[in-house]
Amino acid sequence: MKHTKKQLTNITGNSGKHIPYLVTSDTQLAKQRAGSRAGMGHIQYFFIEDWKIISEYRHTVGIRSVHADQSGARLIVVDDKSEGYIYNPVTDELLRIPEFPPNSMGVLWDSLAQDRNVFVVFDNSTIVTYIHVKDSLSGSMIEVVGTTKLPSNQVPLLLSGGLVLLETSSGKLTQLVLSTHEVTSSNIHDSHKDSLEQALAKQLLLRRVYRHLGDVGMVWLLQDIQHVEDQKLLNGHVAMFLQDFEKAQEWYLMSSRPVAALDMRRDLLQWDQALQLASKLAPDQIPYIACEYAQQLEFMGNYSEALSHYEQGLLSVREGKPGSMEETHTIQCRAGVARTSIRCGDIRRGVTMAADASSSRTLKKECGDILESMKQLNDAAMLYEKGQYFDKAASTYIRLKNWVKVGELLHNITSSKIHLQYAKAKEADGKYQEAAEAYMTARDFDSVIRVNLDHLNNPEEAVQIVKDTKSTEGAKMVARFFQRLNDYSSAIKFLVLSRCHDEAFQLARQHGQMELYGEILASSLDSEVRPDDFRSLALHFDSERKSLLAGKYYFHAGEYQKALKNLMNVVKANSEDTEAISLAIDVVGAANDDFLANQLIEFLLGESDNIPKDPKFLFRLYMARRQYREAAKTAIIIANEEQINGSYRNAHDVLFGMYQELRRNNIKIPTEMQANLTLLHSYILVRLHVRRGEHLKGARMLIRVANNISKFPSHIVPILTSTVIECSRAGLKSSAFSYAAMLMRPEYRPHIDPKYAKKIEAVVRKPSRGSQEEVEPETPCPYCDSPLPESELNCGQCKTTVPFCLVTGRHIVKDDMTACPNCDFPAIFSELRIILESEDVCPMCSETIPLNSVSLVEDTRTYLHPQGND
Repeated sequence: MKHTKKQLTNITGNSGKHIPYLVTSDTQLAKQRAGSRAGMGHIQYFFIEDWKIISEYRHTVGIRSVHADQSGARLIVVDDKSEGYIYNPVTDELLRIPEFPPNSMGVLWDSLAQDRNVFVVFDNSTIVTYIHVKDSLSGSMIEVVGTTKLPSNQVPLLLSGGLVLLETSSGKLTQLVLSTHEVTSSNIHDSHKDSLEQALAKQLLLRRVYRHLGDVGMVWLLQDIQHVEDQKLLNGHVAMFLQDFEKAQEWYLMSSRPVAALDMRRDLLQWDQALQLASKLAPDQIPYIACEYAQQLEFMGNYSEALSHYEQGLLSVREGKPGSMEETHTIQCRAGVARTSIRCGDIRRGVTMAADASSSRTLKKECGDILESMKQLNDAAMLYEKGQYFDKAASTYIRLKNWVKVGELLHNITSSKIHLQYAKAKEADGKYQEAAEAYMTARDFDSVIRVNLDHLNNPEEAVQIVKDTKSTEGAKMVARFFQRLNDYSSAIKFLVLSRCHDEAFQLARQHGQMELYGEILASSLDSEVRPDDFRSLALHFDSERKSLLAGKYYFHAGEYQKALKNLMNVVKANSEDTEAISLAIDVVGAANDDFLANQLIEFLLGESDNIPKDPKFLFRLYMARRQYREAAKTAIIIANEEQINGSYRNAHDVLFGMYQELRRNNIKIPTEMQANLTLLHSYILVRLHVRRGEHLKGARMLIRVANNISKFPSHIVPILTSTVIECSRAGLKSSAFSYAAMLMRPEYRPHIDPKYAKKIEAVVRKPSRGSQEEVEPETPCPYCDSPLPESELNCGQCKTTVPFCLVTGRHIVKDDMTACPNCDFPAIFSELRIILESEDVCPMCSETIPLNSVSLVEDTRTYLHPQGND
């Protein structure tokens, strides 16, 4: 009842007296009235505003007393049998109070709002505390919470929040805390986790409890049901969470959504109960439950019952649209019927269903596996084949020795094992070509080699397979084959390939093939070639006074001192033996021995015989020993000799190779090397510019070369002639006159090519007067940004030698810089792209440069400030 409504409760006892009792939600409403009339165990609620009885309850026995809560909506009734009850006029429900004191003297409801469901019953010695639980998994109920000893001669007057106000015999007031309310926060924290969870769960505080306990999963579940309004449905959910499934089912069935009970049983895989519930609640779900039940039974090995349930699911559902739930269900049931039919002995039915075109590949494999386990190999192989499981089909046909079917499937088989079995069968039948092909597919190369040698008489194929596969066993077979043919050189080769070095050595010595054996052994990349094998060869040649071969194989055996001794004997006898000198350099480079190195250096410098050897050998020695600085000095000497001899490309390549080697080893490039490389590359660029018709660029490069004409003694006159011609074509009249005048000197004039003599004389006789030579354009110095003529490589402002462009020969520009992707030599980006549109070869390293591989250099410091040790 709402607190604004005034109601009167009349209770009639067994004596016929009226027991008036005012029920109100506000004890301060003094204007409320009460009345009573005679009756036998009746409780009546009378609504004053409407002046009528709104509720009436007839008890079986007389009522002794009643005690209302603060709202008046609940009455505690004590009858003549000293039994206590709580009466709710709204639901007309009467609940018996358990363990009600037979000698009760009174009842008090707790006046505190949050404890409004707590009340006490007391006699002359004890106070019993109860709680009225309106909503629980067992419905509305009353529980005994605890008891508290009542001091003698004291009467409870008021209960508030577990605190009882007592009146003593002398009329004084005192207080008493109920034992049930003496729990502190420390008691709670010391409580066991499970008992706390169980206690609070009954009060439906689970979400907060589980959050406190850190059970995220339960918190999520409870959040899903927190907005459920149906109390019975909510009770069912909570009972399920507490694993009281029977109680959960009771609540679900009483709720507005009874099918939740079915869902619960399905989730619990309790199929019998699920089927019973489905027959009443959702008959349309019976086929699906039957299928799920059948799957579980099949998994457990109960195939007959599984078959029955699969058929139940299959018969009850019509086929649906493609991709629908009904079609998926039908496919599952048909597959189950097929599998369990085979398991139950009805093989024809199961095989027919599995072999149907509409059945899946997976079902065919599953049924094939079952049949194979039952030794029904023909049916199993047929299903494997229809399911396109060709490896398993072929394996099964092999067990049946049905080689015809295996051959038909061979092109679809990926298993090497099956191909190998097929190959053995074909070899046994004498079909060697088919056997060789099958062995090859199975990658059994030794068998392919054996069949080709023993049966097909095809040594060429066998040799090729040995070379391709490096098969040791195959090489042995080929070696034996050639031995039978007395082809000892081939036999030795394949014995080495098969790592049969001792046999190869003996065979070579018997048939005078030791040099061939040595060559084969030295060219072998086999890591298992032993030093002893080379040592045996070296001793053999040493005994025959073949010092070159002895030295060579001592070198391969790692005996560098003996190797150099034999090789020095060769070169002392014949200083022109370049093979011996080259081998000696390799020996010293591998030995890393200063004593051996000094021996060879003395010989190469001619200190022992006063005949200096070709500097190329000394250069190679320094490179082999990684003495790059000494190698650089030697490279300059070699390049100078090549340059003096007019072999400018060779000189360029020597210097460039050494230049790159020094860069790779982080060694500073010598100034002389850099200057010589600049001159040689400038000379090489002339032909490129002239061929492209860029006479001004060619003339600038020729001027640079002509200014250092003494470096090109073999071609002074041709170079000066070309300079005059290109300067004339480019309009550099003053420069043309200057070099033409130089050609008129007595030492040069007789050597001028007659076809250019008159032109040069004309340039000298009729120089341009009054016209000034075109001023060379300037671009910024990449170091100090000062203006610098394009072909000038020495900045007068910062006194720095500027790197040159590999395409134009001009100094590089910081904002337009790139580099060759092969040799990493700098270039002017825009100029290199122009060249690459018609030519794709780098002028410096002669390697191909794809146009799309060239891009601007963002960090120019690598090229402007190269790191290197002096």
